[in-house]
Amino acid sequence: MLEANEISCVRGNRKLFRHLSFAVKEGTALRIHGANGAGKTSLLRMMAGLSPIDEGRVTWGGRTLAEIGDDYSRELVFVGHANALKAYLTPCENLRLGLAVQGIAVSDGAVRDVLDEEGLTGVADVPAQRLSAGQQRRVALARTRFAASRKLWILDEPFSSLDDEAVRRFSSRLAQQVANGGVVVYTTHQDVEIDAPTNYLELV
Repeated sequence: MLEANEISCVRGNRKLFRHLSFAVKEGTALRIHGANGAGKTSLLRMMAGLSPIDEGRVTWGGRTLAEIGDDYSRELVFVGHANALKAYLTPCENLRLGLAVQGIAVSDGAVRDVLDEEGLTGVADVPAQRLSAGQQRRVALARTRFAASRKLWILDEPFSSLDDEAVRRFSSRLAQQVANGGVVVYTTHQDVEIDAPTNYLELV
């Protein structure tokens, strides 16, 4: 279970949210809503252990992120709002690098197979800066194809820039991850629902 207990977020002199508490059980998704500037990205980064928690605590399996330490990263896949692609590297190179950062070693052949399945065959060796916004997003999301064994997926606007077919494929992937006992936390401004037990959190 992923749980937040009375957490608050302060940026400058502004408190984005305060005393926020919720829990997400295995086999469940959490969709976070809120206007721009409400703190959605800040909340996801706190939950991923990438930003400090100003007040309260986040726990995974009953232990705080500080107690879990580096082991937490081996339970987690995080895809931020930015694609985190290096402009001069190809999709194949970017995907292998992104996976390596998250502790997942894969072969060049396995990466190319996934890119083929994602409809990126023709651009696998093209520098990322020459790809469309939708192609870049698909490369970033392809990391999840190698992370089914990781229980916690945290995704910031995963459907951004995707066409209808890519949205359908990725929402199905999220539903399958939840069905397999995973925990998925995501934000989206788009009218996309995944076919899985989902709770909703509104940041105001």
